[in-house]
Amino acid sequence: MNKKSFISKYWAYIFVAIPVILQLVFFFYPMVNGVIYSLTDWTGLTRSFNFIGFENYVTIFHDKAFYHSLGFTILFTIGLVVGEIVLGIWLASLLNRKIRAVGFFRTWYFFPAVLSTVTIGLIFSQLFNYGVPQIGEALGIKWLSSNLLFNEKSVFWSVLFVALWQGLAMPVVIFLAGFQSIPEDIKEAAQIDGATPRQQFFQIEVPFLLPSISMVFIMAMKSGLTAFDLIYSLTKGGPDGKTETLGLMVFKNAFTNNQFGYANAVAVVLFVIITIISVVQITMSRKFEV
Repeated sequence: MNKKSFISKYWAYIFVAIPVILQLVFFFYPMVNGVIYSLTDWTGLTRSFNFIGFENYVTIFHDKAFYHSLGFTILFTIGLVVGEIVLGIWLASLLNRKIRAVGFFRTWYFFPAVLSTVTIGLIFSQLFNYGVPQIGEALGIKWLSSNLLFNEKSVFWSVLFVALWQGLAMPVVIFLAGFQSIPEDIKEAAQIDGATPRQQFFQIEVPFLLPSISMVFIMAMKSGLTAFDLIYSLTKGGPDGKTETLGLMVFKNAFTNNQFGYANAVAVVLFVIITIISVVQITMSRKFEV
């Protein structure tokens, strides 16, 4: 076999090998290491550690802080999933219409996606601290005259608003592509048959959008369950731990409390939760796809 034929034969394998190696080194190896460390009492400060079996996992299920973080994370994730799907479909339907300057609006709404999450968190932190209270005082609205991030009743909705402000950009793109994939002849046939806009939406558009909904669901669920940078830059888990997510709990246990073994155990539990929900959701959505 000459050199040219050897290269042409194995060129594809070379290109495939590179991402596989990178995946093994930077994803699977750290993941396996994390599972191993979750079975230890490693503090992260020394090279030595002791294997303690499932003691960290037993501690997790008796830890009130874990259940509090899990509860907030689930509520935040539900709000993010529902908001991105409902608002995303609504905005995509508006941008799918033939209106003037639609290209400008399609570009403008995507702007938050190009900003880093930490930057957005810091900007809105200043807005909630200085801008919003001044607006509330000018309008005479009492509940708006103080920092909403310091109020236990409003901090959840404030954080969710910021998360949706940035997180809606990509779902709208996905739903817009879904709307544009619907054959026009099906819509025209439904209109001729006298179908109302509501019937067209639920009977025609929603079935075609199910793959997009499934994708957005997984993306939003992953963003909600692993939320860290936005929460940290906005509230650092406050006030009084009311906005502490599981991701922030992992960070605090690892880098503040020097409990790397316990932090890895929490991360493993979070990974299992995400995997189970994703598998169930994908299995269910496939039954209804067009």
